[in-house]
Amino acid sequence: MTELALEIRDVSKRYAEHVAVKQLSLAVPRGTVYGLLGPNGAGKTTTIRMVLNVIGPDTGSITVFGQSHKDPTVLDRLGYLPEERGLYKKMSVRDVLRFLAELKGVDRKRADRGIDEWLERLSLRTPEKDWGKAKVDELSRGMQQKVQFIGTLLHDPELVILDEPFSGLDPINAQALKDTVVELRRRGKTVIFSTHLMDNAERLCDSVCIIARGEKVLDGSLAAVKAENAGRTVAVALDGGASAAVQEVLQDRALVLRADDHSRYFEVELTASGDPQVLLTRLIAAGAVLQRFERVQPSLHQIFLQRVGAAGVEEGMSGHG
Repeated sequence: MTELALEIRDVSKRYAEHVAVKQLSLAVPRGTVYGLLGPNGAGKTTTIRMVLNVIGPDTGSITVFGQSHKDPTVLDRLGYLPEERGLYKKMSVRDVLRFLAELKGVDRKRADRGIDEWLERLSLRTPEKDWGKAKVDELSRGMQQKVQFIGTLLHDPELVILDEPFSGLDPINAQALKDTVVELRRRGKTVIFSTHLMDNAERLCDSVCIIARGEKVLDGSLAAVKAENAGRTVAVALDGGASAAVQEVLQDRALVLRADDHSRYFEVELTASGDPQVLLTRLIAAGAVLQRFERVQPSLHQIFLQRVGAAGVEEGMSGHG
């Protein structure tokens, strides 16, 4: 039997008339990267706050490493990077990190050793510049996020929870964070991150749970989720772009349920009765010069659209990181 880092059973949370989370159940195996996915306002952060015992669920139960999430010893095994970042702007980076480490019971010698290691790993300490000596407000936004990320990891938590960790990061800093997530998994840690950026989740996650309007849409291993939703998706790349005649084919709702334009290619979802051979024949008849025509597994973003519909995609939802 797979050992679980986190198990949520039938958890609900209501604020007055608004249901933030509705009968949510999920299980996160140890040593995996798990994505809690969905648009802004879906209930991801509320779920995380319940796991951390910041707020209590109205119904249901939550266990972390087989213990109640209310057990104080459990929280010491967790690292949490909140969506809303908060650092003491006038303190030096090292002093902030020492303070965060001490809150988790890490002695100064161990904290300093860890701070040196992480500053170097995330390029905040180089032969040219030691940003550890700088005040927090002297750092760029991306650097500040790296500092808060270090603070999340200094006590070597077994379960790391990252809420929208890629928000506002440039590609270089985003890659540094992704590399660290991979390294944590390699060391046997469990990482849960919530995001509305589906491409990041698709590259990093072993398993995912997609929620919308507080309810679970689907969950499971990434491979199983994609296999379960495969069969009706075709990748179409055109030489010279889509002419009016080609657009007409892609807009035929008897054949094509949805055509996602990714600039370089279309991810086409066929209707239940749609035949890829019919699509191919009609595209050629419309004068399309095809560079690629291939049945593929749908992207996570496409799966979300299939299962929830465009009405479930709120502003800020993106298939691209």
